[in-house]
Amino acid sequence: MKRIALGVQYDGSAFYGWQSQPHGKTVQDELERALREFAQTPVQTVVAGRTDTGVHGLGQVIHFDTELDRAESSWVRGTNAFLPKTVAVQWAKPMPDEFHARFSAFERTYYYVLYVNPVRSPMLAARAGWVHRRLDIDAMRAGVACLIGEHDFSAFRSSQCQAKTPIKHLYGIDLRQQGDFIHFRFRANAFLHHMVRNLMGCLVDIGSGRRPVDWMAEVLASGSRDRASPTFMPDGLYLAQVGYPEHFGVPAPQTGSVPWNTVWTEQPSI
Repeated sequence: MKRIALGVQYDGSAFYGWQSQPHGKTVQDELERALREFAQTPVQTVVAGRTDTGVHGLGQVIHFDTELDRAESSWVRGTNAFLPKTVAVQWAKPMPDEFHARFSAFERTYYYVLYVNPVRSPMLAARAGWVHRRLDIDAMRAGVACLIGEHDFSAFRSSQCQAKTPIKHLYGIDLRQQGDFIHFRFRANAFLHHMVRNLMGCLVDIGSGRRPVDWMAEVLASGSRDRASPTFMPDGLYLAQVGYPEHFGVPAPQTGSVPWNTVWTEQPSI
C-alpha cells in the first residue's frame, strides 16, 4: 500500500465546501470521483483543512492510500482529465506512512482579499470581498494585536464547529493595502469553523468606525459568539498554504496564476 499526497487548487464558488455531502456538490466529491475514474477503484481522501461554501483553495493538501503504482505526473494529468475546470491537482508526491495531511500539519495560512470601493465590481464576483466605505487600516492593525498568541476563540466560532477545543494558537494577522484592495493574511496552527470570516466581520466593523479598537479584546474575552460581528462573506477567502515538517518535502503552493500573488512574497516565520 502506498500513500500519495496531492496539492489541489479550486474555485470554491461552485461548491458547497470541501466535505463530501449526499448531494455530491463538494470539492471532495468531485476529486474522489475523478480519482475513481482514473484509478478505476474507489479512493478515499484525507484533507488538511475543510473549507466552507464559497471558500477557495490555493494550497490545499490531501492524501490517500492506494495499491496502484503510478508516476507522479500520471496522478496529476490523469486525475485532472476527469475534473471540472474549477478544480485542478497541482502536484503529486509519494509519502511515508507517518505522513497525514491533517495531523502532520503544524500551520495553516489563509488569505482574504477585500475590495474597497463605492461601487462593486462584477469582475471580482466570488473572488474578493467588498465594502463600499473607506476603512482605517491602522485601526484594524491595532485591533488584531490582542488576538496574537494562544487563546480561546469561542467568540469567533460557528455553532456548527466540530473542533474538539476552541483554543488555537494564532501566529499572526498581517494587513497590506494595494490600491483599492486590502490583503489580509491569517496564520495559525489551526482554525475553527468560520473563524477567519468572523474575525473579518469584526475587523471591517473596526475599520469602518462602527466599533472602537479595544472592542476586539472585549469580544475575545467574552467567549460569546453573540458579542462578535456577523460572519463576513466567503468570496475573498483562500486557503493559501499548509505547513508541514521539512522532511516531508511538501511542495509550495503554485500561485503564479493568482493576480495578487506578489503581495505575500516572503515566507513568514513562527
